Amino acid sequence: MPLIELHAAQRDELETIENLMQFYLYDFSEWLPLKLGEHGFFNAQPKPGYWRKPATRPFLIKVDGELAGFVTVDDEIHTHGAEHNIGYFFVSRRFRGQGVAKFVVSTLSSRFPGQWQIFHLDANQPARAFWARVIANLTHGEFTLHQLSVDGYPCTFYRFQISPPSS
Repeated sequence: MPLIELHAAQRDELETIENLMQFYLYDFSEWLPLKLGEHGFFNAQPKPGYWRKPATRPFLIKVDGELAGFVTVDDEIHTHGAEHNIGYFFVSRRFRGQGVAKFVVSTLSSRFPGQWQIFHLDANQPARAFWARVIANLTHGEFTLHQLSVDGYPCTFYRFQISPPSS
């Protein structure tokens, strides 16, 4: 079993996340009409001020000490009552299918108890299968599903409660 670490990114590591964002956007270009710019980079960036918001918490994912991806928790909420949202989630293809993403979701939900929303584009079949399986296991089937459109794209939202650890 690989050693998986979730490391809170410091301000000087945001450039690493922004570099990884190119791979994230590359993956999403399969489902969204994202275009490469003149210099071969995707031009899409997080909303202005995203990294400065106190509720935005970026993390780097490492597997056996090697950079493997990133994830952000934020408060970009689309479902009433939710407190936490996974804004961006990227695991490098080499590390997919090894339990890395499942570990990250489990770790984040225990670090940030409360009402969660997690969503995916309906067109993203791998995300659909992943989230349906992981959220059902994480919540023991205690979640609600919502169909909403985000920026004109149909999305499935999961909403669930994670209780704080009992003392």
